[in-house]
Amino acid sequence: MGTSEHAPVTIKRILVPVDFSTPSLQALAYACQVAKRLEAELLIVHVIEPAFRADATDVYVASPRGAVLLQEQLRLTEARLTRLCADLTKKGYRVHSIVKRGSPARAITDTAARVGAHLIVMGTLGRTGLAHMLIGSVAERVVRTAPCPVLTVRPRPPARRASTRTGRKESVRPAAK
Repeated sequence: MGTSEHAPVTIKRILVPVDFSTPSLQALAYACQVAKRLEAELLIVHVIEPAFRADATDVYVASPRGAVLLQEQLRLTEARLTRLCADLTKKGYRVHSIVKRGSPARAITDTAARVGAHLIVMGTLGRTGLAHMLIGSVAERVVRTAPCPVLTVRPRPPARRASTRTGRKESVRPAAK
């Protein structure tokens, strides 16, 4: 092994893909914990997939209202990211956001390479079987093609209700492993 085996791992820029789903926001919360410990900055990226339809000649054409819908989607996304970044900045995080268009996996890995991300932290739905085969997994594609390490965060299981001796129901979270 070369001399790089003794070089310390430096993580100063963490890229976090967010689609505002519960798993992506849980991954962001996890990334915040990592960023705080490592004094790293966060780059939150949201990817808007183009909405296309195929016509009879199998050429992909944007719908007539596509440009208007895209502009509205961009406006709403940027507003949500601005609020999210403002909240995190108030909590002391160094955070930036970016909106990309295109295939999510490719946009995430291209952005990670372009900004020199040291780590990608992203949520995963944990689909299996037929759903995974048909829909695929953005997280899986990112793990296979990313220019840096990728940490995937599975959704926390919902709190289950347990009965007490008095018969009252209480929320119980599974113990951390």
